[in-house]
Amino acid sequence: MMNLYLFNDTDSAAIYGIGAYLIELTDALKNSDIKIHVVHLRSNRPKFEIEQTNQVENWFIPAIRNESSSLDAIQEVEEYFKNVVFLLRMHIKDTNDLIFQFNYHQCQVLAKELKAVFDCKTVAVVHYFKWTLDLHGNLHRLNSIKAKSENERTSFEHLMYLAYEYEKALFEEVDRVIAFSQTMQYILVQAYQIETNKISVIPNGLHDSGSAPITDRECLRNKWRITEKESIILFAGRLQSVKGLNFLISAFCKVLGQFPDCRLMIAGNGNFDIYMQEAKDICTKITFTGLLGKKELKELYQIADIGVVPSLFETFGYVAVEMMMHELPIVVTATSGLNELVDDTCGLKVPVIEHPNKVEVDIDILTEKILYLLQHPKDARRLGKNGRERFLNLYSSDVFRRNMLDFYTSL
Repeated sequence: MMNLYLFNDTDSAAIYGIGAYLIELTDALKNSDIKIHVVHLRSNRPKFEIEQTNQVENWFIPAIRNESSSLDAIQEVEEYFKNVVFLLRMHIKDTNDLIFQFNYHQCQVLAKELKAVFDCKTVAVVHYFKWTLDLHGNLHRLNSIKAKSENERTSFEHLMYLAYEYEKALFEEVDRVIAFSQTMQYILVQAYQIETNKISVIPNGLHDSGSAPITDRECLRNKWRITEKESIILFAGRLQSVKGLNFLISAFCKVLGQFPDCRLMIAGNGNFDIYMQEAKDICTKITFTGLLGKKELKELYQIADIGVVPSLFETFGYVAVEMMMHELPIVVTATSGLNELVDDTCGLKVPVIEHPNKVEVDIDILTEKILYLLQHPKDARRLGKNGRERFLNLYSSDVFRRNMLDFYTSL
């Protein structure tokens, strides 16, 4: 039996994309010939523990905090990883067909130490690049930072380059790299000089919660205090600049000029102050829900009329897939993974404009696309139905399971 060790971390990303990925992956691999272990690094638990839950073995390795340590941050991380390897070496009894999968980037030392100790295969999954968050996916700006000498870089640029170097070191160290889209594969080859044959493009998959019985839409709208005549435009995700929410708020203001009976619902947490300030002139037409559980978010998918994903960069686009799953017509930006995930049969696309020092969404076109779906409900319904078909064919958990089992077997 194959033994798969998936590394998780105590990080905000674990609440969002990486956490969702690990849940979907472990669920998809259940009842297979793979024994699944999730190693939770920097756990808040006081001591090392192993727990069995639903065919998954969870290993909790606590953080080590030494206030008197003279080590710098990088050395502390490296020492921690060496301790992790020591623990794994003590407790891994079945060493048959070992695979270690890394979901965070600063793990090059961990990957190297594991390969030195075990007969294993190592895999890195590219959930994001640090620079895509801070540079909004501006590859030209990353290349300009790389081209500068060390003394020419600003402190911010130095941090971006250092993060890039850590990512590159991990991708070079492991045996294989998983990218979620062709765009990510292109970036790995062009920006990180990773060999194409080392990269496997495997899109994420989601459990089909859209197939469950739909709660009465009118009852749900009453629950959320939505009037019968209001059209709901839904945004779901972290409230951070790379998600493009400021452009959506600007576009929504224009939409209200023609469709005053609209409400923008923003589901997610983050820096509320920035976006509430952006929305101050139309604040009574916008609802900030904060971070929602799966049940509440599903209810919003069921009562919404349009979903919008205005991101400046997306490695994949979980939210867009969830919207497609629930037959929600969507407007997305034609960027990175989103541009591959959504085609013209199921969504409308808005260009992203890349300048030397910034990236932005065309607000006029975003407004136009939202208005089109509001004005053409039949076309909107058709896009929604096509989106669900695309989800079932390409992004369901069954497809994801087959792809990942084939991948692990190929190792």
